[in-house]
Amino acid sequence: MKTLKITMLALLLNSLNFAFAGQENDKLIQAFARSYEFEYAGQYNKSINAIKEVYKENENSYETNLRLGWLYYYSGSFTEAVNYYQKAMSIMPLSVEAKFGYTLPAIALGNWDQVKKQYEDVLVIDPKNNKANYQLGMIYYVRKDYKKAQKCFSAVVNLYPFDYDSLKMLAWSNYFLGQLKEAKVLFNKVLLYSPKDVSAKEGLSYIK
Repeated sequence: MKTLKITMLALLLNSLNFAFAGQENDKLIQAFARSYEFEYAGQYNKSINAIKEVYKENENSYETNLRLGWLYYYSGSFTEAVNYYQKAMSIMPLSVEAKFGYTLPAIALGNWDQVKKQYEDVLVIDPKNNKANYQLGMIYYVRKDYKKAQKCFSAVVNLYPFDYDSLKMLAWSNYFLGQLKEAKVLFNKVLLYSPKDVSAKEGLSYIK
């Protein structure tokens, strides 16, 4: 009889915990719903506040932190956005989504070394990620590290051989590396995509 009472008590407690968890989840869903409504209406502070009202109980929620990261970024509060994206990444370290999110306010703040790190971290997780390869390639290109830029753009072009932006940037990377034959071929491929492309025509004019 004693064992039966203990079992019944355990079942009751589990039932109460489940009901409580269900109520908390309902509150979170409702908070997200209100947040979306305010966002669509352009009321970003109210959209943020709808999430912040339930944040204390959900501060270890990946989705809650990701949502706040986006909202603070979109409202122009870049430092706050970085903090929430950082929290989301700490909760889900393999999240490519959070790393890309983090780059948005980091770019706005001019923290290019942190942006570069996020793209590099993405490529550790997903070496063929075309967005990370392209964006990292652009950082290297602007810094005139054409060899590394070439590697990144090549990774995209190997997967997407007729991708306009990557073809063009790979062509220019090859040009600055002195690989003129390869650059000429690529500039002509760019013209197949965009016959009047000014950048490709300029590149070809420099190649004798």
